[in-house]
Amino acid sequence: MGWDTSGSWRKDMQFDFDGTTPLYLQVAEQIEEGILAGSFGSETQIPSTTEIAREFHINPATVLKGMNLLVTDKVIEKRRGLGMFVLDGARERIIYKRRTDFYEDHVQLLIAEATRIGLTQTDLEALITRGYEQA
Repeated sequence: MGWDTSGSWRKDMQFDFDGTTPLYLQVAEQIEEGILAGSFGSETQIPSTTEIAREFHINPATVLKGMNLLVTDKVIEKRRGLGMFVLDGARERIIYKRRTDFYEDHVQLLIAEATRIGLTQTDLEALITRGYEQA
């Protein structure tokens, strides 16, 4: 059960070396994106710390720090002598975390601003519906 040996994961990972998001967080986010997109399925091996570090010229300790975040979140696990593997239920855990973050980072702020400018829940629902129709 290895990861895609063709190396197609390389083209999907992108890092912003000039941005404000720390690289270790970008590593974790890129692996999460791969899991969400289906590039790394349940019980499949992900690229090693060394492979990612070498391919993108990132310090291996930085890559490992990002991977350790995913270990803590029970998204991946280290199998001694084998590498890092995606855990069962990882995709669902990522979706749950992102939905929670979306609510806290966007929905709560949206409601606070709507309240400040006098929009009712009905007004806000109508605006959201209009947004979906235009998307």
